[in-house]
Amino acid sequence: MENPHKGKTGLTRIKNAFSYSMTGLCSATHHEEAFRQELILAIILIPTALFIDVSAISKALMVASVLLVLIVELLNSAIEATVDHTSLEQHPLAKRAKDIGSAAVLLSLLNVTAVWLLILFG
Repeated sequence: MENPHKGKTGLTRIKNAFSYSMTGLCSATHHEEAFRQELILAIILIPTALFIDVSAISKALMVASVLLVLIVELLNSAIEATVDHTSLEQHPLAKRAKDIGSAAVLLSLLNVTAVWLLILFG
């Protein structure tokens, strides 16, 4: 069965998608402490990456690694919200989904650390 809200095409679809994305970013900023902390980190690290004396490729890798953390955190928050919406009962599969999402965030943070250390000191 098709989603009845998927009927938009062209510029209307793009406008709606952008609006939904901005709503999602605002929601994450308002409701997710971890996202706010990582956003502050991004606000510090991205300009730092752009101003330090490294190659353009290194700058791109540094910025991309920081943006990846935000992306993974958004996906993790979506998983958590979906699981919590489905049921607040403790269930092994719900715990597994949340733990796996958390592990993805941890790996993305380790990735930032590795990329930045390798570029700055490698």
